[in-house]
Amino acid sequence: MSKANTDIKLFNKWSFKEIVIPDWTLEAYINLKPIIIPQSCGRHEHRRFWKTTRVSIIERVINRLLSPGFIASKVKGRKSSYNSGKKNKLIKVLKNAFILIELNTGKNPIQVIIKAICNSAPREEVTRIAMGGISYSSAVDISPQRRVDLGIKYIVQAISARSHSNERDFAANVAQELILAADNSQESRAVKRKEEIERIAVSSR
Repeated sequence: MSKANTDIKLFNKWSFKEIVIPDWTLEAYINLKPIIIPQSCGRHEHRRFWKTTRVSIIERVINRLLSPGFIASKVKGRKSSYNSGKKNKLIKVLKNAFILIELNTGKNPIQVIIKAICNSAPREEVTRIAMGGISYSSAVDISPQRRVDLGIKYIVQAISARSHSNERDFAANVAQELILAADNSQESRAVKRKEEIERIAVSSR
């Protein structure tokens, strides 16, 4: 990495230096290239798998929150006022959430969100297998890229569920879920969802 890149900080506040990915199997699929504003303007969308190699992991979380209909369809009909193209607004919300994380934990919020994704990524899941007119469930290992995708997905769903009918600021809910997931706490909805998926897979072995 060049010397110029080492001086780049997220929002000109948080350094990418010394950020550690706890799970080495996910290192190739978590992009930690230094960036000031997590905004790639969709340069990756026409190339397969470019979201993994070219898009910052911070922007991937934001993009998942922005997915039209994702929160509404996946979390019991709940909708978020931060989706449907309001990316600049959500970037400011994430910046405020990172400030809260730093104040509450004293840690680099980039490290916190990386640990949260790793702790929310399941290692096993159940798939349906059909053979001779008979279908049954079987446990399968999850590829590293899908593990990262699922980790981000469960965190976004947990943030949406935590924000529903909650008077707290949205940034505070984002910060709370990321801190709990980074600590691998049972109070984190994303971690509980991961453990539920793995528990079902163990019973289907």
